[in-house]
Amino acid sequence: MNLRNPVHAALSGPHASFAEIRGDARRYPTAVAPFLALPDEPTEQDWADAAVLVGSGKSAALMRSALPVPDSFKIEAEIDLVQFVAPESLPAADPEAVVLGPDDVPEMLALVALTDPGPFRSRTIELGTYLGVRRDGELIAMAGTRFALPGHTEISAVCTHPSYQGQGLASRLIRTVAAHITATGRTPFLHTGGANTIAIRLYNALGFTLSNRMKVTVVEAV
Repeated sequence: MNLRNPVHAALSGPHASFAEIRGDARRYPTAVAPFLALPDEPTEQDWADAAVLVGSGKSAALMRSALPVPDSFKIEAEIDLVQFVAPESLPAADPEAVVLGPDDVPEMLALVALTDPGPFRSRTIELGTYLGVRRDGELIAMAGTRFALPGHTEISAVCTHPSYQGQGLASRLIRTVAAHITATGRTPFLHTGGANTIAIRLYNALGFTLSNRMKVTVVEAV
């Protein structure tokens, strides 16, 4: 069930040190990631704890199969998501990829704002290793690791500056991040929007296999 409820698996396991907890509800600090986690079959008490954890009038995102949402929350948005697991043949190191650090965060945030690969916040870099490619000193592409689960680590924030798209940079970075993940004994996986046909085509071409269809449900605590 880990991959079907990845945020809960991460915050109950390898990312437990990041978890803000009330009862069996968990969330990442808002500067790290917007995600809220509930057990596989949440009870009324779990939802009540989640509402307190999020805070009245504030929002968080669930990443899992859609759930009936109680009156203590209202749904702000629902986004179809697909999840893929990498093949064993994927990892391949790239000499042009460099490790990004805290000093690179402003450039990383600017690239994310330009390309919209999904949530990336000021402290997201703390979740794992992020790699980038620079040309003439400018950060033009990046990818990294986000959710760490028992047995799996997520590839995330895959993005390329529009001026450099179509050059295979995303594929190269995905393979290099995968090499970092497999070196830890875990299997790479990733998510993308269900309507993102360009990304889905790329992942299929790289040999990824579909593991789950999910939703990102953005909820506001009433």
